[in-house]
Amino acid sequence: MSTQPTVVWTEIPVSDLSASIAFYNAVFNWSMEPMEMAGETVAAFGQDGIGGNLVEGAPGAGSGTVIHMLAPGGLAATRARAEKAGAKIEGDEMEVRPGRYVIVHDPDGNRIGLFEPHKAA
Repeated sequence: MSTQPTVVWTEIPVSDLSASIAFYNAVFNWSMEPMEMAGETVAAFGQDGIGGNLVEGAPGAGSGTVIHMLAPGGLAATRARAEKAGAKIEGDEMEVRPGRYVIVHDPDGNRIGLFEPHKAA
């Protein structure tokens, strides 16, 4: 058994579920819709049990955990969609061993990393 944790689910708290669904769908090319889960209305993303959901609650408001998500179509295209959808960009793009990313703030101030992995050689 591995001693390293594997992240399988995350929840992003938002103040307006409908507006946040529109934002995340625009940025990540998703097609989330509201659904009932565990007695509350959420919008789920991901596949094969790995992903998360948007849930109405107290948003991060510019602090807290950064959730990094794959940038579909590449970092530049995803960043452009994020800016068009109303995201605030936090700093410059960063290079790390597995790829590169930029942090954006969603309309509630939640910090989201737009991540593009390096191509396999």
